[in-house]
Amino acid sequence: MKLNVKAFGLACGLLWGFGLFFLVWWIIALDGATGFPTPIGRVYRGFAISPLGSLIGLAWGFVDGFIGGVVLAWLYNLIAARSAPSDEE
Repeated sequence: MKLNVKAFGLACGLLWGFGLFFLVWWIIALDGATGFPTPIGRVYRGFAISPLGSLIGLAWGFVDGFIGGVVLAWLYNLIAARSAPSDEE
């Protein structure tokens, strides 16, 4: 079974991007907007616990998740093709 690389990348990008977006809003709802950079903010420039930071996290998370998903699906397809039994008997 082959994975659709673009669809898997899109799904991973949306999941990771919206995951970061909702995580920031969850923290804002519980503790308020701090605006302080976070450990993730060291990797994703501009990301912080703030409304603007949630949008920046959404964008960075989508790009990062998309690239990661594409690479993962491509590797899966590569390994699955090499380990599939051949039809030559």
